[in-house]
Amino acid sequence: MPSTEPSHRQPARRWASLVGSIRIGQAVITVVLLVIGALRAAADGIPLPWVLALSLVFLGWYSGGLLLSGRTADRRLATWWLLGLTLIWLGAVAVSPEFVWLAFPLWLLAGFVMRMRWALLLSAAVLAVVLAAPLLHTGTTSYANVIGPVVGGVFAVGISRGYLELVRDGRERRRLIASLVATQEEMAALQDELARTQRESGASAERTRVSRDIHDTVAQSVSSIGMLARSALETDDQAQSTRALTQIGALAAEGLADARRIVDALMPAELESSALGDALARMLERLAEETGITATLHADDDLPSLGLDVEVALLRTAQSALANVRSHAAATRVVVTLADAGDAVRLDIVDDGVGFDATRWDAQGGPGSTGGGYGLRSMRARLRELGGGLDVESAQGDGTALSAHVPLRGAAPRRQVGGDG
Repeated sequence: MPSTEPSHRQPARRWASLVGSIRIGQAVITVVLLVIGALRAAADGIPLPWVLALSLVFLGWYSGGLLLSGRTADRRLATWWLLGLTLIWLGAVAVSPEFVWLAFPLWLLAGFVMRMRWALLLSAAVLAVVLAAPLLHTGTTSYANVIGPVVGGVFAVGISRGYLELVRDGRERRRLIASLVATQEEMAALQDELARTQRESGASAERTRVSRDIHDTVAQSVSSIGMLARSALETDDQAQSTRALTQIGALAAEGLADARRIVDALMPAELESSALGDALARMLERLAEETGITATLHADDDLPSLGLDVEVALLRTAQSALANVRSHAAATRVVVTLADAGDAVRLDIVDDGVGFDATRWDAQGGPGSTGGGYGLRSMRARLRELGGGLDVESAQGDGTALSAHVPLRGAAPRRQVGGDG
C-alpha cells in the first residue's frame, strides 16, 4: 500500500532509523564483548561470583546511561556517566585482564560523548591501561597486545567522530527541511493573499467601471425621460405629447440596451456598427430633436484608427457632457469637434449656456479629491487611465468648453463586431 506520509518527513524518519540502528549495534557489541570477557575470566580461574558481579555492575551502569541518553542531551551528565563506567572497567581489569575487551566500547563512547580533546585524553588513558594490563597480570606481553589495541582505539574513535558528523548533518538536514517547509507554507499564504488582493482590486475596478457606465448611459437616459415626461404633462398639445412619448420610448430602449451591454462588458451600442464620428453625429441629432438646441459636429475625415478603449472613453465623455448641456446649461448652441492633434486625439465640446465656476471645480474636483460633480470627475478619471486628460473652461454666464485628449499610442485594436459568419 503506498505511503501517505508527507515526502519531506520520510528522509527524517529514515535518518532517525539509521541512527537508532547504529546505537543498537553499539549496545550489541558491548554486550558481546562483556560476555566474552566474563567467559575468558571464568576460564582463567577467577571466582564466578566476582565475574558475575563485575559483569552485572558494568552492564547495569551501561544500560542506565543508554536510558538516560534517551531523556536528556546534557553533555556534562553524560561525561560523568562515562567516567563512572571507566572506573567500573578499571576495577574489572584489575580482577582479570580479559576485561580489556571492553576498551573498544569505551573508545566509541568517548568519541560520542566528549569533546575532541577530552575524548583523546580518555582514549589515551584507556589505551595505557590496555597495554599495561598483560604486564601487570602475567609479566609478559606481545606485539599483538600492542598493535591490536592501538588500531582498535584509533578505529573506534574515528567511527565515533564520523557518527557525530552524520548526526550533525542529519540535524542540519532536518532544520533545512523544516525551514523549506515553513517557506513553502509562507509562500502559499502570500500567494493566497495576493490572489485575494487581486480579486478585491478587480472587483473594485469593475465597480468603478460599472458606476461610470451607468452614470454616462442609463442615468442620463432616465434623466432625459424624466424631463420629457414633465414636458408632456405640462402641455395640452396632443401632437407634442405624442412626440414626447415617442422620444421616451426610444430613450428607454436605448437605456435598456446600454444596461445589457454594461452587464455583458461589451462595447457601447453606438459603436457596434459605426465609427466614433457617426455615433457622435447621431447623439447630436437626437439632442437637437429633443431639446431644440442647435448642435454641430466637426470631425476629421482622416482620423486614424483609435482602438476600442479610446473610442469608448471619448464616447462616454461626450454622452456625459451633452447630458449636462441638456440638463443644466440652458444653452441654445453646442459645437462638438473631433480632431487629430498629431500624437493625440482631441474631443472638444463647447456650449453657450449659463456656465459655472470652473476654477472652483478644478480646485475641488481634481484627482484624488471628492469635490466637483461626479460626471466631470468620472470623465477625467476615465481619460487618465488611458494617459489622457480633461480640461474645463467655464465662467458664470459665459458658457462651457470641455476638451478631452487621449494619446494615440494608448489605442487598442478595435474589436470586430459581427463578421462573415
